[in-house]
Amino acid sequence: MRTRHSRRTASTTVVALALALLATLAPAHAAADPLQRDADALRDTGVTGVSVRVDRPRGTRTVRSGVGDLRTGAPVPHAEYIRIGSTTKTYVATVLLQLVDEGRLSLEDRVERWLPGVVEGNGNDGRRVTVRQLLQHTSGLPDYISDVVPELSAAGYLKHRSTTYTSRQRVAFAMTHPPVFEPGARWEYSNTNYILAGMVIEAVSGKKWDQEVRERILRPLRLTRTFAPGNDPRLPRPHARNYQQFEAGDDAPMTDTTLAYLPFDGDADGSMISTTADTNRFFSALLGGRLLAPAQLAEMLRTVAVPDTPGEVPGSRYGLGIGWTPLTCGGGYWGHSGSGFGFLAWPGTTPDGRTSVTVAVHSRPGDERTAVRQIGAMTELVDHALCARPGA
Repeated sequence: MRTRHSRRTASTTVVALALALLATLAPAHAAADPLQRDADALRDTGVTGVSVRVDRPRGTRTVRSGVGDLRTGAPVPHAEYIRIGSTTKTYVATVLLQLVDEGRLSLEDRVERWLPGVVEGNGNDGRRVTVRQLLQHTSGLPDYISDVVPELSAAGYLKHRSTTYTSRQRVAFAMTHPPVFEPGARWEYSNTNYILAGMVIEAVSGKKWDQEVRERILRPLRLTRTFAPGNDPRLPRPHARNYQQFEAGDDAPMTDTTLAYLPFDGDADGSMISTTADTNRFFSALLGGRLLAPAQLAEMLRTVAVPDTPGEVPGSRYGLGIGWTPLTCGGGYWGHSGSGFGFLAWPGTTPDGRTSVTVAVHSRPGDERTAVRQIGAMTELVDHALCARPGA
């Protein structure tokens, strides 16, 4: 994320002072605690604030690092609310698979059946795209995101963050572009797929996607601190503040992006708010078989290879609204990361659902090399947490 500025700003100095203060206040035993050490290592890549929760059969561990507010130097709050971004997609896929189990639609249904005339134009054709391809990102449909970010800058964020669009408007943006590839030909992530998935839920059930998520997942699991805020841009308290660098370089200023960027933070592809505790409980219940019948869970976990990208773990795969990542100790874990301006959430759960970890970070860099380094530190933390021996 790059713009031009002529000089170092005062906010950069505040960042350095706040991080230095937290480093001096770190407990003496932190270096001996592997989870705290990994959280501190993630902070040291330039992240302003980090929170981690690990839930295992033998108990729960939480650690924090960095600051939750660059102005005051306050620490990341305990049990904070976080934006989970595209982790929302796993909730949406779960609801659709429940509807499949009830016989109300099929994964092989064409999108045109449920959303006539919505996917058309410039070579896009809803008669050729299936519900399965939406959930697995093999539809070839173009992503709408670039159309709702007309100015990738601090000024652009402030100017456009309150603009709202309907699901149909977001899809219409995407339809101004040709398909990326023929349906089913390969894999490429597109947020448009899950805008459409949310619309399919409403067409099948007669209820909005977030209402179905609430009734089918949040209430039964008692996830009382997870919700879809619609077009309310605020995070409930307690929360850390989120910061985005819109230009490259360690000295680039941090823009407070705690308020949602509604053009892409308000729909079925990535709008939900949660906590690390609720996120762990959701994935544990999902992988533990509490939300889907065995046949539907098996469909969700049927994966295709995804291209290796810098910072990601080589060999990762994608199912229906859920990803699989290899572990250095063998096997792998399930989850779905989520990100936006100033935040990144990374959940991971073992295949039996018994151990879950969620990492939340509260700033995002403006250059790709730093982003790769930060994601590498995050995936290493998750790997260590899930590979740890009992009692470690």
